[in-house]
Amino acid sequence: MSDSFLDNLPSNERRKLKQMMSPEAYERLREKVKGPEDLEKELKRGEQLAELSFELQTDEKLRERLKGQCEKDVREQGIEAVMDVQKLSPELKKALQQGKFMLAVSSHPSTHDDQLVAVPEGNVQEKIPLKPAFSDRYVAQFLQSASPTIKLQDLSKKTSRKKAA
Repeated sequence: MSDSFLDNLPSNERRKLKQMMSPEAYERLREKVKGPEDLEKELKRGEQLAELSFELQTDEKLRERLKGQCEKDVREQGIEAVMDVQKLSPELKKALQQGKFMLAVSSHPSTHDDQLVAVPEGNVQEKIPLKPAFSDRYVAQFLQSASPTIKLQDLSKKTSRKKAA
């Protein structure tokens, strides 16, 4: 078992919880509790997606590069392989194939995790999530390209380390 929040409770409190719950419910509760490593990963991913969202809104070149990469993947592998949807209307499918969409960061409708979504032009209400593998790949490509904001943050970290030394 992993070290969870419940492991840090006093034994008499754990005993009370076990008595109030079935063993299966108690185990599910233990599984839901996130450890510090999980929280750290989640925070880092949130920071990366926030940075990407900001850059997508402000940097036209980045927006076009990511959109071009997504269009290329849709052409080569098909919409079903790139987008995380079961059925699309014919108009929506045609718009995606023609490249009439924007990429944005939003929450996935079923998992509620932030990730990249395709927003068809003219229909802002509808957001089509990319499959997590493609979303993660595009985020990684963005991080490798090192936006000016990230470069400035890295520079400030380096100068603060030199001052401390």
